[in-house]
Amino acid sequence: MHALKKHRPLRRVTLAAATTVTGFVLLLSLKPHTAPTVAQATSSAGQSQSPSSGSTSGSSSEGSSGSTKSTGTKTVTGDTIQTRWGPVQVRVTLKNGKITDVTAVSYPSDNPRDQEINSYALPQLRREALAAQSARIDSVSGATYTSDGYRQSLQSALDSAGL
Repeated sequence: MHALKKHRPLRRVTLAAATTVTGFVLLLSLKPHTAPTVAQATSSAGQSQSPSSGSTSGSSSEGSSGSTKSTGTKTVTGDTIQTRWGPVQVRVTLKNGKITDVTAVSYPSDNPRDQEINSYALPQLRREALAAQSARIDSVSGATYTSDGYRQSLQSALDSAGL
């Protein structure tokens, strides 16, 4: 009976080592994730791929630039907000004091992960802004920094428009 107790620890060590090796082999056999194809976030997403030249975080003169047409339509571009992953800037179109369109002018797009996140986050943020008619919108899960920058730039555009 004493001889069996001596072999149990060796069996446990052997079983643990075999399990670890098996798990390691299975982990190495996984295929890497392929880069996703990016859907265009908005109709002007092609414009937002280019980096904004010469814009700074506190560019209130650039942020308040807009055009007023005879139909009561006003387009205002918000400030460029520097986030951890890159700049975020939005352009708001207002008609008779109501938000009719929100477009992301610039947003992080340096790597495939940024593009993947923004392909689902920007349309959702746009829908939220149009529904709320203000900058009081929820953050998109997985796109917290972009959501915060979007919200701040949207608020600066609405402030510039006098709303």
